[in-house]
Amino acid sequence: MKRIAVLTTGGDAPGMNPAIRAVVRYGISQKLEVTGIYRGWWGLINEEVQVLNHRSVSGIINQGGTILKTARCTELQTKEGQERAYNTIKKYAIDGLVVIGGNGSFTAAHDFGLKYKVPCVGIPASIDNDINGIDVTIGADTAINTALNAIDNIRDTATSMERVFVVEVMGRDCGFIALAVALAGGCEDVIIPEIELDLKKMCHDIVEGNIRGKVSWIIVLAEGSGHAQDIAKSITDMTSLETRSVVLGHIQRGGRPTAVSRDLALRLGQAAVDCLLQGRYDRAVGISCGRVNEVDFATAIKKKELNAEYWHNLIRILT
Repeated sequence: MKRIAVLTTGGDAPGMNPAIRAVVRYGISQKLEVTGIYRGWWGLINEEVQVLNHRSVSGIINQGGTILKTARCTELQTKEGQERAYNTIKKYAIDGLVVIGGNGSFTAAHDFGLKYKVPCVGIPASIDNDINGIDVTIGADTAINTALNAIDNIRDTATSMERVFVVEVMGRDCGFIALAVALAGGCEDVIIPEIELDLKKMCHDIVEGNIRGKVSWIIVLAEGSGHAQDIAKSITDMTSLETRSVVLGHIQRGGRPTAVSRDLALRLGQAAVDCLLQGRYDRAVGISCGRVNEVDFATAIKKKELNAEYWHNLIRILT
């Protein structure tokens, strides 16, 4: 193996840049030429290719997002798109791919790598922490802390104004961010895709709390479970208590990666390159029980068990 390529695909996550940095600099230390693919699979199809050196990744360790850019790419699902991507790999003599992304990115890498016999190794970067077989993904800790800071600020005004707040966080298919933020923020309830919402019971609890003298109430909502504005209106209609909605949106994807996200990215960047050098492909690298581990793509892309009931019950108990 003489030349590898690195690309970032799917939704961006804080810590992707440190991962790129680690792949490039560790790869160079192992006498590899490292090529950057811009805009993920789309860039591979359209030959957006550039050789990266030590200085190419200077000063990016503290930056959110990805210097290689990222894009959704439906073209890779077509035969023409796949063949164009493979032709780029042959044209530039790329011996292996490091794919930095989440569940969808690994599914594409798994299918493409097996079909065209291209060695692919994944580095899990997803704010939803939804990669099966590992403890945490790059960017998840940063996203939680970003949302938590907002929740802490909202708590101040919720208490001062004696209001109910519904705060919508990211999580279309997974309630991980909502659960983690609700627990760490001392929030009163959480609404997630994994657990059916009982709005009547929630409103009953809010009214009972109000009677006991509880003057504020914060509910964290994962975006896949509804819209904050609609839930807030329903709560007001059912309780007659003033309820406000806040949508945090994409601020959770940005910002400087935390130390946890950076350290994880740097360790996994090295591990991914080692996998390629040692002939271990079609797998992702990750942290399990504090140690770097490898999970085959077929396992990594399965739905991750969240143990949502445990988190939800603990949040309710500690209210």
